[in-house]
Amino acid sequence: MNTIPHITEEFLGAILGSIDEAIHAVNTDGITIYYNEVAARHDGLEKTEVLGKPLLSVFPSLNERTSTLINVLKTGKPLYNKTQTFVNLHGRKIETVNTTLPIVVNGEVLGAVEIAKDYTKLKELAEKLVDIQKSLQNKPTKLKDQKANYHFGDLLTKDVNFIQTKKKAEKLAKTNSPILIFGESGTGKELFVHAIHYASRRSKGPFVAENCAAIPESLLESILFGTTKGSYTGAVDRPGLFELADGGTLFLDELHAMPIDLQAKLLRVLEDGAVRRVGSTNVLKVDVRVISAMNIHPMLAVQEKKLREDLYYRLNVLTFELIPLRKRQGDILLLTEKFIESYKKQLGKEIIGMDRETVNILLAHSWPGNVRELKHTIEYMMNVCEKEMLTTADLPAILIKSTQGQEPELNGLNLKERLNQYEKKLIKLAMEESGGNIQKAALILGIPRQTLQYKLKK
Repeated sequence: MNTIPHITEEFLGAILGSIDEAIHAVNTDGITIYYNEVAARHDGLEKTEVLGKPLLSVFPSLNERTSTLINVLKTGKPLYNKTQTFVNLHGRKIETVNTTLPIVVNGEVLGAVEIAKDYTKLKELAEKLVDIQKSLQNKPTKLKDQKANYHFGDLLTKDVNFIQTKKKAEKLAKTNSPILIFGESGTGKELFVHAIHYASRRSKGPFVAENCAAIPESLLESILFGTTKGSYTGAVDRPGLFELADGGTLFLDELHAMPIDLQAKLLRVLEDGAVRRVGSTNVLKVDVRVISAMNIHPMLAVQEKKLREDLYYRLNVLTFELIPLRKRQGDILLLTEKFIESYKKQLGKEIIGMDRETVNILLAHSWPGNVRELKHTIEYMMNVCEKEMLTTADLPAILIKSTQGQEPELNGLNLKERLNQYEKKLIKLAMEESGGNIQKAALILGIPRQTLQYKLKK
């Protein structure tokens, strides 16, 4: 019978050393007891310069108040995704996002461990993106071609309710009021926003989009509102997205991922049309229409404290819900034909359609990833098909499995629990089919890689 080997200090060190995260641990005296190679690279130091030495002597620019490790040692409470800026022994500025946890044994704090991510390059990239937006603003035709190139005619549907939603949106696009769009992931919210911009009086103005979940909280404020030289170390005069969208549309996707205190600043901009760069006392007037989107119902976001109630009521003037594909049965085959034609041209294949059995499977599927999932499914099938007709042999394995036994026993579960279980099942199938590759699994599910990572951790 196999027994679990005793985990030696060397064995544990090898495990921790293989992790691609910066790990730093100290004892109750603030002496470093573990420091891996990734942490050393992040901090621009050698391991020997840190191990066995007092934390504050190695990082003299930190103190008991600013050091996340010392803070956790003092309080015994964890810190999550806390930004920290310091200068190392060699005078190099380092910026990290840290999750710091107390090491507790038998109720006693014996030290603290920190997992850090270097976000210096991410910050530089985010600022470069703003600079690119600024340069494109000076070339409106190019910005238009690259950013907002969908019209309402591109939103194909035979569904009566969706047709009415399109007509209503096209009519209200002419106003300047903010718009809130919500619907499940993959229902076409971004395309809908593009179409609204094109149908508005601002169509010749800039269209600027930002995903609030894709930028760290510590950067989002400066990205949105801009910065003033000297407002923090390394800050320069840089316009934010509100300034870049002046005269046009600013699209804020996944609004509920925006920090609550930042939502208060967004509300003030919506009320008075004025922005103030980080670190500045000057107020700048902007003429921007804000369109926001969420993949959950806004009232649920309010109840879960993800969306300020006053912001919701300000945005609720013009609201559109995009219904999921499973409630638009007639659109499944309409969109399927469209995607087949599109990929025929891209792939140079002469495929004339799909057989009846495959059609029935597509119609029976619940499409949790909505139109995005359908599009990726057809793309996959068109790539693997070697005949002139798509058949069940070309279907992704995950889709075949998900259509088998679709009627689970209730077992006393409420709707939310059942949906959570079904989502877990689909994620598990996708991870199995992709061989554990998160990027491939995200493509199969029709969701962003970052969203899948979040769901896996959750």
